[in-house]
Amino acid sequence: MTSILFIVFLPLLAAAVAGLGNKAIGFVPAKLVTTGALFVSCLLSWPIFLGFLSGANSATVVPVFQWIVSGDMNVAWSLRVDQLTAIMLVVITSVSALVHLYSWGYMSEDPDQPRFFAYLSLFTFAMLMLVTADTLVQMFFGWEGVGLASYLLIGFWFRKPSANAAAIKAFVVNRVGDLGFMLGIFGTFLVFGTVSIPAILAAAPTMAGSTIGFLGYRFDTMTVLCLLLFVGAMGKSAQLGLHTWLPDAMEGPTPVSALIHAATMVTAGVFMVCRLSPMFEMSPTALHFVTTIGAATCLFAATVGMVQTDIKRVIAYSTCSQLGYMFFAAGVGAYGAAMFHLFTHAFFKALLFLGAGSVIHAMHHEQDMRYYGGLRKSIPLTFWGMMAGTLAITGVGIPALFGNPLAIGFAGFHSKDAIIEASWAAGEPGVWFVGVLVAAITSFYSWRLMFLTFWGKPRWAASEHIQHALHDAHGHGHDDHAHADHAHVAHARDAHGHDAHHPSEAHGNPAQAEDAGDRPSEHGPAQQDLPAGTGGYHPHESPLVMLIPLIVLSIGAIAAGFVFHGFFIEPSAGEGFWKGDIAFREHLMHAMHGVPVAIKLSATIAMLLGLVTAWYAYIKAPSFPKAVSDQFRILYRFLLHKYYFDELYTLLFVRPAFAIGRLLWHRGDEKTIDRFGPNGSAWAVQLSSRIAGRLQNGYVYTYAFVMLIGLTAAVTWAIAK
Repeated sequence: MTSILFIVFLPLLAAAVAGLGNKAIGFVPAKLVTTGALFVSCLLSWPIFLGFLSGANSATVVPVFQWIVSGDMNVAWSLRVDQLTAIMLVVITSVSALVHLYSWGYMSEDPDQPRFFAYLSLFTFAMLMLVTADTLVQMFFGWEGVGLASYLLIGFWFRKPSANAAAIKAFVVNRVGDLGFMLGIFGTFLVFGTVSIPAILAAAPTMAGSTIGFLGYRFDTMTVLCLLLFVGAMGKSAQLGLHTWLPDAMEGPTPVSALIHAATMVTAGVFMVCRLSPMFEMSPTALHFVTTIGAATCLFAATVGMVQTDIKRVIAYSTCSQLGYMFFAAGVGAYGAAMFHLFTHAFFKALLFLGAGSVIHAMHHEQDMRYYGGLRKSIPLTFWGMMAGTLAITGVGIPALFGNPLAIGFAGFHSKDAIIEASWAAGEPGVWFVGVLVAAITSFYSWRLMFLTFWGKPRWAASEHIQHALHDAHGHGHDDHAHADHAHVAHARDAHGHDAHHPSEAHGNPAQAEDAGDRPSEHGPAQQDLPAGTGGYHPHESPLVMLIPLIVLSIGAIAAGFVFHGFFIEPSAGEGFWKGDIAFREHLMHAMHGVPVAIKLSATIAMLLGLVTAWYAYIKAPSFPKAVSDQFRILYRFLLHKYYFDELYTLLFVRPAFAIGRLLWHRGDEKTIDRFGPNGSAWAVQLSSRIAGRLQNGYVYTYAFVMLIGLTAAVTWAIAK
């Protein structure tokens, strides 16, 4: 297991070389070092994972050095490798390596490529530290590391105000969740006297029924600790209430979106809950809360995704929704199913994001789907890659029915259906209903994306991005395939980007656009308001370095579920694969496989309903979406405004914070501290200088007069004394 040291620290070394060397070492060496390091880590991770699948490997801890010794706290820096870690290793390194390779093409014209690749590698290192942690303090180090790296990556184009705002928003919202996580760690150390994860999990059953003082009251110990820890998971994994940063993270480059959404930061919360599942098993209240938040997030994000017009934001809300699936799976006790969906989701979600990036690349970085159409013939490899991802996320497959033990389908079919079946088997019909409803909505918005992008008539002529590209190409002799999205190379996105032209993206506030008379309807101007035609623009397929990751991820989206489902969710997996690394409920897995046929078919039926509805709305009757949005305008605006969470938080937190800041600035700093402090001292010195200057006028009688006054004052004082 010494290879784990190379897996974890090679990305850190590569980040240091590329970041410190930067342009001095050149673009290509920086990219070679970082990409090569990630592929080496990936190649070393897969044998570890396969070894656990075959039973050849067992859990081990690789010590690195002694880190903290303070009183009763003894924190050794060690790398824990077990079944749970092995899953995360292959997910993180595989997706990150492919994202690095993809970025060779996507970021090819950015002048800050070494810095970008250094950030990617630093992000990967932080996540690897998180998943290999043997203590809660070490996990927190990686937890905060991915928060820092995400801030750097989301705000990579720092000359773009919206990117800076999104980075700050992600950082601040995650600080709220991290406060809960820190309190959970403090409380856990207080209760157990250690931060060692194995020791805590072994002692967790002994705390059942005990109470702890918190906020002046006494509560169940494990409930308080688990809820505080889960608040951290809510922030990192963008659950309802602390989700607002995730869609805005799309302001970063598309490879960043793929890395954050598929393999790293957003899955940290799910991993943490599964890692600490023996603790959560001691608190039914905490598990119920996890289930409720997961189901609510699942439904919320799916409904918002239905009306988004930015291709990346549709997939972003899809990520939020799929994370909800994972959490409510963990909440009902199906931790194996939660990790299975995390595993399959990494492949098809990375595929969808990178596929979306390829579409954006082909469309001169136009992200509004209303200006796409008919692209399947122009970019066929991208089309088939996104088709595989769509088939996976919507759960296309054939269930095991009527004595047939073998289910065949794409990756999401095996993992998502397992979660839905587990919720029914766990006696949670309400959660099962939410899961099935969201499966239908997921199918609808996923196929809506495909139909608007790859079918129908080309609507590119109405895109100002395309017109700007043609103007550059024909008017100024520029390369018409130039990346207008790269803010350091061209100012097109800053001066002519989405915020200027696409109402659904105007600082996240579509009301601004509607008030301006350019209301973004559900079908958009795509089918009726805009003239058809290409406007002389010809979409182009992405370079090979961008297509290779799509091909590899397509294989995962197709086969990952079918190949690996037995290791994650079969009743024998508890002893065969997991071996106690999670709280595996074998009886739930048995019950899950024995649910009625109607339950097994429910997700498939929901998927078909979503597909048929999307086909009717965007292929058969393109006027239907506009009619629906006009008929249910209040509901449509409610969804378009994302349940008004941003507006509510602005009213409750942002504006009061700015008001307090302005008060302390103007009243406190300027009019009090500065006035009576440095400015007041300077005024007094200046005044005394002016008075002294008037006395020093050069006339003898003035000096004599002053001397007389002084002498008189001295005599008066002496007599009075």
